[in-house]
Amino acid sequence: MILMSKALLDRPPSNCFGRRRSLHEILAFISVLLLTGLGWPAQAPSAIRNSAGFRLLVVEENSDPALRLVLPGRAESDRSIEVLFPEHITARRRGRDSVEQLYLFRPGPSGERPAWRRVGQSLEYERELPGTVHFRARATLEADGVRFRYEYHNRSQVTFDMIYAATDPRLTGIFHDQRLERTYVHHSYGFDLLASETPSRLTMPLNSWLPARYLASFTWPVPAARSERTTDGIAHYYKSRAVDQPLIATISTDGSWIVASFTRETGNVWSNPQLTCQHVDPQSSLVPGQLAVLEVKILVVQGSLQDVLTSVVQERRASR
Repeated sequence: MILMSKALLDRPPSNCFGRRRSLHEILAFISVLLLTGLGWPAQAPSAIRNSAGFRLLVVEENSDPALRLVLPGRAESDRSIEVLFPEHITARRRGRDSVEQLYLFRPGPSGERPAWRRVGQSLEYERELPGTVHFRARATLEADGVRFRYEYHNRSQVTFDMIYAATDPRLTGIFHDQRLERTYVHHSYGFDLLASETPSRLTMPLNSWLPARYLASFTWPVPAARSERTTDGIAHYYKSRAVDQPLIATISTDGSWIVASFTRETGNVWSNPQLTCQHVDPQSSLVPGQLAVLEVKILVVQGSLQDVLTSVVQERRASR
């Protein structure tokens, strides 16, 4: 539509009767296009900054919602922390065993872009999901990271026994950790590497190790098997001990930064090391007329794992 409007301005303006259009008519025509949603795509809000120097911005290369958190002093093109917001929204209707995806992120510029809004230190959008569920997603830049908030308003007569959005941080550059050498979880006795029980990962060929998921239970039962390979060829590894905090943290290669994802309650925490993603996805039921709210926080700190734990414990306690 931008090209069409440019062509309109470049050629002699005339209407269907051959009369030359005035500049006023051309501007009025363009205004109609914009007001009806047929003109230039809406621009994403500018980057949000905080006093610590972090910037939060929309990844405009994708139509589907994704955000980039830029470390202080880095260029806005730095992709060390990008978050699919969310990667997917999955639900299970009452009386059914199978789940359905109400939304799935697709990379690239195709598809309908959300109408982003900036509200203070937050970026948010809304959309209607299949099944008449109204969805609002909000990301708020805080002093020590980003809080992701998802609201589900069930406007149907359908009961969902489970619904959740998968917040999916993709860590590259100094945070990339393909062999899970710097990615930690917390047990009752302290921090431990997520993949500490699979030392062979450090020496096996990457094409034998990846693709993989490494999971640790929080409220869900610990699986009896230590590993399995699913029908899609992805190896799943399970930690034999449950974690005592719904937390997963990755230290940067130079030890100067820690990225940590946590929530209030979840079934398990896990990572796909090929992407070095961090999943702590909380779930909720959703009855007709209900508004359900779920949150995930991504901490980005210069400090120790103990500093991360202190923040997580304090925030989880405050949210109860």
